[in-house]
Amino acid sequence: MPTSMPLPTHVSPDSTLRVKIGDACGLTCTFCHNEGTPVAQDNYGRNEGNFVTAGRSGRVSIYTATNHVSFVPARMPADASFSDALAALSDALDFTEVHLTGGEPTLHPEVDGLTRLAVEAGFRVGMTSNGENGAAVLPSCAAAGLDRVNFSIFGTTPDELAEVQGARFRNPGRAARKITALKQSIQACAESGVKATANIVVPDYRHAERVHRLLDEYSSDLSVRLLNSLDHGSTSIEAIERILRDRGAVPVARYVTAGASGSRTAYRLPGERQVFFKQIRPVRLPDTCTGCRFNNGTDCQEGYYGVRLYYDNHGQYQVGVCIQRMDLCLPIDKFLASGLIAEIRALRDGEWNRLVTRRAG
Repeated sequence: MPTSMPLPTHVSPDSTLRVKIGDACGLTCTFCHNEGTPVAQDNYGRNEGNFVTAGRSGRVSIYTATNHVSFVPARMPADASFSDALAALSDALDFTEVHLTGGEPTLHPEVDGLTRLAVEAGFRVGMTSNGENGAAVLPSCAAAGLDRVNFSIFGTTPDELAEVQGARFRNPGRAARKITALKQSIQACAESGVKATANIVVPDYRHAERVHRLLDEYSSDLSVRLLNSLDHGSTSIEAIERILRDRGAVPVARYVTAGASGSRTAYRLPGERQVFFKQIRPVRLPDTCTGCRFNNGTDCQEGYYGVRLYYDNHGQYQVGVCIQRMDLCLPIDKFLASGLIAEIRALRDGEWNRLVTRRAG
C-alpha cells in the first residue's frame, strides 16, 4: 500500500482501567516510570515531599521528583474491596477491561486471585509483565480467565538487557536468568491458551539490533509492538521509524482509542508478518490539563492515557489520571464524586464522534 494513501483507521472508545497491583520488581530498568509512584522499597517511612527517585534497590521512578505523588504504593488485596472498586469505576466510566500492571504483576502472590475476581466481575483481563515469574503463575492465571499478556522485552541477549539496568545490576549472568524466565513465560502462555504480545521500548537507534533479533528469533505467532521511550522524545520515535524502514515495513492500518492518547499503527513486513508501532497522540483532558505546566509538545510525555487504580500503604484505593501529575490522584470515593467523571466521559464521547465522523468522511 503506498504510504501516500490514507490508512484504514479503526476507532474504539477507551474502556480499559489500568490497575497497579503491586510494586515489587526484579529488574532495574533505567527508564521505568513505575506507573507514577515512587519505588516502595526505597520509600518506606518517607512522606510526601521526601520521596526519592532512586535508592538502594537500584530501581528508579523517573517522575517521582517532579510529579508531587503523595503516597507509597502497596500490594493490592484480592478481596471484596478490590471487586467493589472495580465495580464502582465500571459503573462510572463503562470500563470493560482491566489491565494489571506493577512493578511486576507476576510477583504478586495472589495475581491469579485478582484475575479471577476481575473476570467474575465481567471484565476481560490483560497484564503487562517482564516475565520473571510467569512460568510459575501464568497457568493459574489462565485458569482464572486471563486473556492476554503484554511482555516487556528490554533485551534479547544478556548484554543488551544488562545495558539498560541500573549500574549496580549490569550483570550479564543475572540478565541471562531473566531472559530465560521470560522465554519460559512466553511458552507458558502458549501452553495455557493465553495470547502473548511482545512490547519492546526503543530509546534510540542503538537498540535497533535487538529489535531485529527479536523479530528474527521469536515465532510470528508472537505479536510485536514497538514503543517509543517517554524519556527520549523524538529520538525514540525517529529510531523506530528507521528500524521499520530497515525491515521494509509498509503501514497497513491505524488503531485509535477515542478518549485516550494511545494509538498504534500496523505494519506489514516482507513475508506477511505484522508489527505494530505504538504511539502517543496529543490528547488532553479539556479542563484538568488546561494551564498545566507540562501542557506543551515537549514536556507532556504521555498525554491523557486513561484512568489508573492504585492501592496505597494506608489501605486506601487511589485513582489517577496522569503519571506526571500524581497530585491529581484522589481517593476513590472522592474521585467518583468529582467532576473528573463527566470530563472523562465528555472527552471520550467527543473524540468518538469526531474520529468516527472523520473516518466515515
